[in-house]
Formats: sequence, structure tokens, C-alpha cells
Amino acid sequence: MDDMPLELTGKLLIAMPGMGDPRFAHTVVFLTSHSEEGAMGLVINRPAEGLGLSDVLDQLSRDFGPANSTFGVHLGGPVETGRGFVLHSEEYRSAMHTLVIEGGFALTATLDVLEDIAQGKGPDKALLTLGYSGWGPGQLEDEIARNGWLTADATGEVVFDLPDEQKWEAALKLLGIDPMVLSASAGRA
Repeated sequence: MDDMPLELTGKLLIAMPGMGDPRFAHTVVFLTSHSEEGAMGLVINRPAEGLGLSDVLDQLSRDFGPANSTFGVHLGGPVETGRGFVLHSEEYRSAMHTLVIEGGFALTATLDVLEDIAQGKGPDKALLTLGYSGWGPGQLEDEIARNGWLTADATGEVVFDLPDEQKWEAALKLLGIDPMVLSASAGRA
């Protein structure tokens, strides 16, 4: 029998109330890749307070003209927090490199996407994150088995359209789960 883990690329991870790591409490993570080598994802509901696109461009010492200062920045996870990733709708392609993810999503981590966003030529929908979340081989599967995460199909509405404070509850509702009935511990009958 093949023990290849379930493919979770393009899915949402929804932190359970008993999540042991406080960095992930009440988070929703979009998985950009998942394989036998491990997993990578971006937290989509943790804003970097007071940080916008123009601040990121200033930090890069780049002047792309007047940037959309209302374009928020998110904390994608605790790994490589100085590195930016743009999760976006699939119609946009970077001139350099874009990873297309099944379900209508794409990921670009090159500077040209920031320039295009700043100039109003970027993707229709986008989320800029600093850092990412990563798991080694088997680590994510183990955390799921220990009731740390639920998984759900990603929707553009949850990823891009809802306010950050509504994404966790909305992701649970994709599974038909009322957040008020969740328990922090798994039971056995």
C-alpha cells in the first residue's frame, strides 16, 4: 500500500483552538506547496500592523511612483520574515517567474510584481506577505493527525475578499463547522 500523503497544495490550513504554537493561534494558512519533502504556506489573516506596500517599497529603496498605501501587508509566517511573497489571482504572470497553483491562485516572489501592483498593472486580487510558514517531511501530517489543523478547499473570497478578522471563522464555515462548538482536544469513542 502506498503511504504517499494527501496532496494539500492550494488548500487552506485552519488552526484548531488547541494549537500549541501561539504564532499560529486562529490563523488560516494557504498552502503554496506540499510534497514528501515538506510544506510551505502563507498565513493570510495576520496583518503586519501599520505596514503597507509603500513602506515595503521604501525599505527596498525602490521608487515605483505613488504606491497604493491601502494595500496591506501580512505576516506570512516565522520563516525568512524579510522575504516577500505575493499570493494572487491566476490571470497575472510575472515576466520573471510565477508559480501557478490549482484552484485559481498563483504565487510570485520577484520584485516585478510589486512594481506592477504599485503601478496598477498587477493581479486583480493579491495578498502581500512577509515571511512564510514551513514544515519538514511529515511534520505537517503529524500536526494534522494531532488535531492541530483542519484542511479546507481555498476560495478566492476567503483568501482575498474578507477582512482578516473574518477569515478564520469563514474558513471553518467552508467545512460546515461552527467555531463556537470546537474543542481544543480530540476525543476517542
